Amino acid sequence: MKTPSSLITLGTAGGPSLAPGRAQTSHLLTVNGTYYVVDAGDGVSRRMARAGADVRKVGIIFLTHHHDDHTAGLGTLMSLAWDGRRTEPINVYGPPRTKDLVDATTRYCSFSAEIRIADGGRTIPLDKMFFGHDVGTGEVYQDDNIRVFATENTHFSFHRGDAAGRYKSYSYRFETPDRVIMFTGDTGFSAAVTELAKDADILVTETSSCDERKNSMIKDGRWQAMSTAEQEGIMRQATQGHMSLDGIGKLATEAGVRKVVLSHLTRRSGNEDYEPWAEEVRKHFSGEVVVAEDLMEF
Repeated sequence: MKTPSSLITLGTAGGPSLAPGRAQTSHLLTVNGTYYVVDAGDGVSRRMARAGADVRKVGIIFLTHHHDDHTAGLGTLMSLAWDGRRTEPINVYGPPRTKDLVDATTRYCSFSAEIRIADGGRTIPLDKMFFGHDVGTGEVYQDDNIRVFATENTHFSFHRGDAAGRYKSYSYRFETPDRVIMFTGDTGFSAAVTELAKDADILVTETSSCDERKNSMIKDGRWQAMSTAEQEGIMRQATQGHMSLDGIGKLATEAGVRKVVLSHLTRRSGNEDYEPWAEEVRKHFSGEVVVAEDLMEF
């Protein structure tokens, strides 16, 4: 019998990089036929097409934070739904400044939309369809299918000076009729995230290796192009704003989750085999660990 919910990892690449076989971070949760998109990195619309999902059904989107590898495909996704003659609103939920982001995206897409309205193909202006919502933590959304809870994570906790505390990054817990699915988003190890993930059936986690990230930058020349201060900043972000592989396993064990799905995979230096990373996680977690590929369904 078909279950009420399904999860497709649309895009599984982490960071602002181009991976030939992976789109940037995005997920499609479907519950009783209703779509819920979690993050909208570059390539989300093309991956939806590959998955056979109708972009016109996209009406609810959640953003974990505002880095462009989680938002770069947002405008294309919403615009394609509008171009496809969707008439119902598209609501985007996320940390503070999500409304600003959606308003800016609406302005960007309005050039094409105004022409299409003049062409006679559409009549509804974008600002009557695209709506951004800044949400806090705790229960942030509920409908007949799901309840969604958010907590602030540590992705930006290392920021200093004027930036300290200015930007927010969230982890989300989706409670559906048949299971609980947790998205860490980008974060370091966090007691709040661990608590939100408690007893989840699926934990979709960001995945990175600080050492391999540095090696990859050295190999392609980015590291050598940085100043010492920039190098120190990158390493601070990599070690404090992201989870280590053993941290993923420890979080999953402490939270008592059933399955870990490794997504948001940062590039390896000349190697696309992530099974060694999964093995590192398994040293600290005895449940199932899956390395996500684009268009996997759970």
